[in-house]
Amino acid sequence: MTIDDLIIDDAEDRRFRVERSVFTKQQILDEEKENIFNRCWLYAGHESELPEPETFLARKIANKPIILTRAKDGEIRAFLNACTHRGNLVCREKAGKGKLLRCFYHSWAFNLEGELAALPGPEAYSGSWKKEDMGLTPVPRVESYRGLIFICHDENVEPLAEYLGDVTEYIDLMLDFTDAESEIAKGEQNYCIGANWKLLVENSFDSYHGLPTHGRYFGKFLNDVKLDSGSWSELNDGDSLGGRSYAFKNGHALTENPARPTPLQIRSQEELADIKKRLTAKYGEERANRITGFNRNIFIFPNLFLIAYWRTIRTFYPVSPDYMEINAWCLLPTNDSPQLKQNRLENFISFLGPAGFGTPDDVAALEGCQKGFAATNRDPGWSDISRGMGKDIADSTDERQMRTFWREWQRRMATQETPVDILDNSDAKK
Repeated sequence: MTIDDLIIDDAEDRRFRVERSVFTKQQILDEEKENIFNRCWLYAGHESELPEPETFLARKIANKPIILTRAKDGEIRAFLNACTHRGNLVCREKAGKGKLLRCFYHSWAFNLEGELAALPGPEAYSGSWKKEDMGLTPVPRVESYRGLIFICHDENVEPLAEYLGDVTEYIDLMLDFTDAESEIAKGEQNYCIGANWKLLVENSFDSYHGLPTHGRYFGKFLNDVKLDSGSWSELNDGDSLGGRSYAFKNGHALTENPARPTPLQIRSQEELADIKKRLTAKYGEERANRITGFNRNIFIFPNLFLIAYWRTIRTFYPVSPDYMEINAWCLLPTNDSPQLKQNRLENFISFLGPAGFGTPDDVAALEGCQKGFAATNRDPGWSDISRGMGKDIADSTDERQMRTFWREWQRRMATQETPVDILDNSDAKK
């Protein structure tokens, strides 16, 4: 079958289906690595993690070990974390500060501009060997937006701002939740799921599954902490109650729902109200209401989610067709009181992450899907993603956002240069 055969996208019959072999075949994953992860902008970190010159951090991005550095000139750079001598990891620490990165194997040392700065016994090398040729391998493209650092392994990729396009309006709304700078809280969440990575794309902005899947949180926990969950329980019938989903070019999309109470609003009511006043003074009442009055799950193709309710930055990468690794960070204002910072952090970990109320439910759901994919005969079966198809305005419990992802996925997998129609029909409006 060709890539075109794997998706049924029928606007006339309002039917959208994805053949489930895309979640199980190694050949599909191999092509995803080449056509998507090697050619798209990928989130790498936040500038607050490199707070000053001569700082660095190391992490795995799309299964490649990467070093991010802020050198003496203040510029942020990215390199493959592999020594040019024998290929060992140069940086074995997650983060740090210093003038040199030294490979422990043979003690080759590199400065934060990536140059080979020192090595034992350089006089033993002769002939065509040149020290200036042995620097770390740079990642071809590194750019930032509002403190969010992205890298791309394709030197011909479009500029980051052009790639993000109109979705930056909503990124700004999330990042403007404070009148101060923001920073990544110490630590991060690292966990894995025995399921295909694309299932987590669907799940991370799927409002339709919220109440059925997360009843422990919305139906029990919120009541246990004396928080009125009535406005949440009204969603049981699948009504979005004013929520919407939006689609953008390059596969970006989001769901937006009116803000509903969480324990954070109860515990920090006065300080949050004061922040709202400052935002109103800074941006005006209309924008302040847009910032504080909605929760948004913002998706940046192919694998970045910005989750406003829990101030979460989440990425995930496939290791095999049925296994992925997830990383998540909490983004907090620098000028919060110690108590509000603690309350925000507790709000973050209460729902998301391996020990939260929400993530274990999602893990069980996605792993259940992956196991269910084996329940086939000769036909692998099809997943239906038709909900709300053809609407001019899509509810947050519809699936326009998922169809946007799948259309961009199909375009890139088919190496098609022409942008795809992100909507369900030519008359629909964003």
